[in-house]
Amino acid sequence: MADREVNNPGNAVPQMPEILERVLLYALDEGKNKMMTGEELVPFTALVVRDSVFIEVHPGNTAEECFNLAQHTVEGARGAAAYAFCYDGYVETNEGVKDALIAEGGVPGASNGYAIGILYTIDANGAPVFNSNPSFIGEAPNFMDALRDASEYQDTDIDMKYIEM
Repeated sequence: MADREVNNPGNAVPQMPEILERVLLYALDEGKNKMMTGEELVPFTALVVRDSVFIEVHPGNTAEECFNLAQHTVEGARGAAAYAFCYDGYVETNEGVKDALIAEGGVPGASNGYAIGILYTIDANGAPVFNSNPSFIGEAPNFMDALRDASEYQDTDIDMKYIEM
């Protein structure tokens, strides 16, 4: 999944809501665990609804299809406080193009989202070897920009799959 471009307006890491930072890191950990155990990493979203995180996979034949599926899921997630969309991609660095596990996400009503990622290489056995720390990549589209704050939704507004566990 590499056909995605995020905007990096400079080297400064912006202040982002704590819930967003937490779900982005959570998504990266989930993605890393899948890759390290040899599972196929199907692009997925992690939605924070109340005190729970809901993961939904978004398989597609193209990168654009995966992004569209994720966007469709997230933009209708009334009552969610934040989301992360995680996928295997690449970033352009001063040393050239590098493989990266990427998580981008946002919160309701914000005009922009953010992307973070963690670089990795593949060892001689074909296993991923991840750098120790994720890095800020840049601004990304926010699939939740048209939603209201999670607290403004009643239970009847929220999809039942996010309420009944």
